[in-house]
Amino acid sequence: MVLLKRFNPNDSVKPFDCGDTDLNGFLLEDNPSVPNAKHHANELLAVTYLIEDEERMQTIAYFSLLNDKIEREITDNSVWNRLSREIPNIKRRKSQPAVKIGRLAVSSAYQGQGWGPRIISFLKQWFTEKNKTGCRYITVDALAEKVGFYEKYGFKVLVTPQEGDETVLMYYDLKKFVASNAK
Repeated sequence: MVLLKRFNPNDSVKPFDCGDTDLNGFLLEDNPSVPNAKHHANELLAVTYLIEDEERMQTIAYFSLLNDKIEREITDNSVWNRLSREIPNIKRRKSQPAVKIGRLAVSSAYQGQGWGPRIISFLKQWFTEKNKTGCRYITVDALAEKVGFYEKYGFKVLVTPQEGDETVLMYYDLKKFVASNAK
């Protein structure tokens, strides 16, 4: 049986290895001086969710969510203009609400089985149908080598990366998801 559950800093985590030391460490690390899921939960900085395989006693994947916003000052002009045209004049502000995918990782044992796309699809649905706060966008600081994955699921570059950037700031407009599901 597969379960989605909210990470509890007091619980032990089932074995997990996605092949990336940083992503593994975020979930498994206990040291308060190192960014990790436990620290983020205790400080109310992010909420981490686990997808667990109860039969195999393993963590399939995890993702962390936190509040975010798309700000006029940091967004490329052409992107900001495109986003602004989508929002009624009366609601235009210098920033727009978003939820950020802080981390998303799938265990090596489960990679290639569609867990990443399922998580992205779930988040789009969750933040449009069961949304607890207003957020128009999902953002992510995608690792440079993962940009293609996010583009495949409708994310667009928000800020043109500079040479040497390890991550690319991307966004997905949830209003487009709502419109595509209304058809």
